[in-house]
Amino acid sequence: MTLNGSDVLASVALVRAAFGDVPDDGWDRPAGTLSWSCWETMEHMADDLFAYAGQIAAADAPQESYLPFAWRALREGGPNSTVFVEHKAGTLGLLRALDACGAMLAAVVDAAPPARRGWHPDGLSDPEGFAAMGVLEVLVHAWDVAGTVERPWNPPAELCRQVLDRLFTGLPEGAEPWPALLWATGRGELPGHAVRASWRWDARPLAERV
Repeated sequence: MTLNGSDVLASVALVRAAFGDVPDDGWDRPAGTLSWSCWETMEHMADDLFAYAGQIAAADAPQESYLPFAWRALREGGPNSTVFVEHKAGTLGLLRALDACGAMLAAVVDAAPPARRGWHPDGLSDPEGFAAMGVLEVLVHAWDVAGTVERPWNPPAELCRQVLDRLFTGLPEGAEPWPALLWATGRGELPGHAVRASWRWDARPLAERV
């Protein structure tokens, strides 16, 4: 099954449903074990979706770098981003910004020809790959946030499986998709497998991997 824009939209909709009732002042604590606040982590999610859309939007998509959007950190140790959300907009504004960036990526993924390739540090990728990376960013960073804001987060197994199948190889056999995705991204253990100290995915289309 091919990942597409609807999967990006579905992942963002899950976040809106899970976090929509977080108080406006509930985002300033660290997101799990990250050094970023929950607010910064949500901004990072939106920024990833925006950036991924940009990588495959143009007919002459960049093949050796990110698009030259200006990006910066608002504080030392904070995430480098292009997309920032005004704090006075609160929870609704934050989630609307995430929704908008997800819609941008979804639209670009569905409109771009399958043969288009865009640069990512983990491999030159196609529209499906950018959809998979966008979904992954949403799923795992929502997990980073969920524990701090005390909201349940358990995304659908099939969506997790599609992301794993597209971006990772050599995973332990028999693991459930969501725990496997957390393990693959250094966020949890699996039986017989400790937390990964380092990890990367492979963004290249499956047919183009050597």
